[in-house]
Amino acid sequence: MDWARDREIWPNATHSRFVDVKPHRWHVQEAGTGPTVFLLHGAGGATQSWRTLFPILMQHAHVVALDLPGQGFTRMGTRQRCGLGPMAEDLARLCDHEGWQPDLIVGHSAGAALALQLSPQIGNPPVIGLNAALSKFDGMAGWLFPLMAKMMALNPMIPPLLARLAGGEERTRELLETTGSTLDPVGVALYRRLMSDKGHIDGTLTMMSQWNIDPLLARLAEIDTPTTLLVGTQDGTVPADVSHSAARLMPQATVKAFEGLGHLMHEEDAALIATEILAQIPGQTRAVALS
Repeated sequence: MDWARDREIWPNATHSRFVDVKPHRWHVQEAGTGPTVFLLHGAGGATQSWRTLFPILMQHAHVVALDLPGQGFTRMGTRQRCGLGPMAEDLARLCDHEGWQPDLIVGHSAGAALALQLSPQIGNPPVIGLNAALSKFDGMAGWLFPLMAKMMALNPMIPPLLARLAGGEERTRELLETTGSTLDPVGVALYRRLMSDKGHIDGTLTMMSQWNIDPLLARLAEIDTPTTLLVGTQDGTVPADVSHSAARLMPQATVKAFEGLGHLMHEEDAALIATEILAQIPGQTRAVALS
């Protein structure tokens, strides 16, 4: 992604800046005052995923969102630190550098797993997972998909090819439909921009190729982080059963379901999800009226 070219279309760009904290050059969006809410997007997304949620939250809290390494506008300083553990360590280092002390971490999909990995390293703030990807592929897919992602990430010809194949408007719509969510034209256009960028595709493949959630899943019963898992009943990407199964193992986890919403639930109904997020901030004692 090219900031000089794309900033005009990028949501909340006036709140964007770049932070060099090894090993990456991070694209960060930060606004508002009050308790700190830290937003982590899922694999293949970027800060545009929060385009309508961010402005609502910033009226009531200090909100920080960022692009994960190699995705969106965050530049990878190394290709070797895009797995769950290394990314959480690098995010903790970024928080320390910037003086952020999150009161709440909100993670979407794979970002929810990252939030649970990160939380104990930065004071154990509570976590909200939006359609949390807290499972691994079953059977053959469990080893075949990561292997394919690794092979594609290592081949410099693959990301440009995938960008050409996936970046068309019709193909973008088809892929978004599989999530069970319906986005407005602006949301579709932003995903099309991401999916047509070879650098973003490369960053996503690199993350997928290094993703190993097994150690996190093995210790779910030991995770004492207060966790709320919000699920959309129409999610076509991560079934709601994934969150219910994880919550049964976690000592301080609850699940709340929302009828009619899909995997991108926070983009479909930002006001509803903002209400849920603000209610979970520690010390929040009043209801927040959102228009």
